[in-house]
Amino acid sequence: MSVELVDHGGGVWAAPGARIIDRAGRRMLPIGRDGFEPAAEASVLVDKTMLIADVLDSGYTATLFCRPRRFGKTLNMTMLKAFLETPPDGRSRAQLFEGTCVWEAEGGRYREHQGAYPVVHLSFRAAKGDSWEQAHGALRELVAAEARRHDYLLESPSMTRDDRDRLSRLIAGTSSDPELAGSLLFLTRCLRRHHGRGVVVLLDEYDAPIMAAYSAPGGGYYREAVSFLRGWLTGALKDGGEALAFACLTGVQRISKESVFSDLNNLVVSTALDSLFDERYGFTDAEVEALSEYLGHRDRMAELREWYDGYRFGGTDVYNPWSVLNYLDRDCSADVYWGNTSGNAVIGDLVRGADEETLEQVYGLLEPDGVVWAPLDLGTVFPEEGLAGDALWSMLYLAGYLTTEDTALPNDSVSLRPLRIPNREIARLFRGEIVERFAAISGGRARVSRLHSALVAGDEQGVAAAIGRIARDSASSFDLVSENSCHMLLLGLLFGMSGYSDPVSNRERGLGRPDIRLSPESSPTSRHLVSRLRPLVTIELKFARDATDEELALLARDALGQIAERGYDEGPLPPEATGRMRWGIAFSGKRVAAACERVG
Repeated sequence: MSVELVDHGGGVWAAPGARIIDRAGRRMLPIGRDGFEPAAEASVLVDKTMLIADVLDSGYTATLFCRPRRFGKTLNMTMLKAFLETPPDGRSRAQLFEGTCVWEAEGGRYREHQGAYPVVHLSFRAAKGDSWEQAHGALRELVAAEARRHDYLLESPSMTRDDRDRLSRLIAGTSSDPELAGSLLFLTRCLRRHHGRGVVVLLDEYDAPIMAAYSAPGGGYYREAVSFLRGWLTGALKDGGEALAFACLTGVQRISKESVFSDLNNLVVSTALDSLFDERYGFTDAEVEALSEYLGHRDRMAELREWYDGYRFGGTDVYNPWSVLNYLDRDCSADVYWGNTSGNAVIGDLVRGADEETLEQVYGLLEPDGVVWAPLDLGTVFPEEGLAGDALWSMLYLAGYLTTEDTALPNDSVSLRPLRIPNREIARLFRGEIVERFAAISGGRARVSRLHSALVAGDEQGVAAAIGRIARDSASSFDLVSENSCHMLLLGLLFGMSGYSDPVSNRERGLGRPDIRLSPESSPTSRHLVSRLRPLVTIELKFARDATDEELALLARDALGQIAERGYDEGPLPPEATGRMRWGIAFSGKRVAAACERVG
């Protein structure tokens, strides 16, 4: 049954739990429009304006919103600016909010805040560089641009001659380093004196220069970036109400190692674990239903949920908004949209540098209902020794590659939480990095493809030769000294197998746990394997030290017999499977023997 959209007039449509804005009436989605004002004038928007009411009602002096990239942080910050700012150009933005949730809430009581505050707004997205000198120069340019936006202060009677000279240097980008370090506090005080009202400070992607500093070549400039931002922020955000009304910051993560915020005891942090502001980032199910209905795609909700839903922010289930918008904009074509914009470096680093235990956890995540149990310490993201251990899982969570239903006690950094992959889009990102890693260590995708083809063809010599070549070439990545290390190698090689779902490892079947099981996909996306070559594949591994070739061949046959004896592949066949294929594969160091048997 379709959701009922009610036309409120003026380009606003309402449904239970959602409101859609389309002032232009062209049903164009805001792809490529980060700013609220141009998006609200020309595009379809999901109404998130109650964030404004939440911020005003909270009474917080400074709030940091930590959410993954492309989850609406920039749009929300520019929305706050459009609503709150006394515009330097004198043009009212009130018409952008007429009919929205915040405009009508509580009899219109929030309207008195529209256009009522001087605002300092900076986005640190471009404040990056390969060196501190480059990043510092970029920060200087950002401050200069914002000071230039307030150049009317040069004519203000509230400014002294020294103030005007200092502001002129900021605008020209010629201020001294100490002047730049104190520029945020200086600008807020000037605005307060001129307007006679507290200043709203909005800082978007505050952590971008720090993340760039950490990953910069030659060891980076992390300490310099943290030191600058700590001093630059502290004076302005902890001024005892002298100039500041309130501040909002956004970022992917809270930088607390050698903390940017170590001197800010008035900062409230809202992460994805918090119920605070949990509905204001990402799209709820009601909002996606309303948006799909408005655009004429209500029948695609099942696919939208499978691909882009699955996140839990506090007590609210949400979709990735960027991916939903791109899906609807591309004629409802399901694809990986978010990963192509945010970068997958953190997943790549995890997979490429993983030891056996971590690889096993990653593989487990890709199995049905797969989870990793790990603590989330959202304040320890850049440990001095580098990203490792539990810090990796915390960073994957903050970056949006993992989620959890266990959002109780957000500040508990010790208890284990079940972390899972949110949806099909993110699963494809993980799978892609696994395939890339094993293609690299095996000498290219062609070698992996030959292994896959030999496996489904029942080619014993071809499988043994392919795995043997890969084992010899992967010495730097795997020490094949145990059955588990051989298991991890082979399992990784079987991801991305044409016409098959991801391999499943050590799951209960028959009278035990077969090492690896490969099931045909219900709708294969590749034509490389014809349907008659898509059997259900069950693999059992064996390992022996210093075995002869004859002993290794016997061990492979023993593994094959174990599949039959313990009924690992008994039961109804998946409807897509054409018979069963059993494999026994034996390792002795980097030597391999393989035995195959077809059944039914």
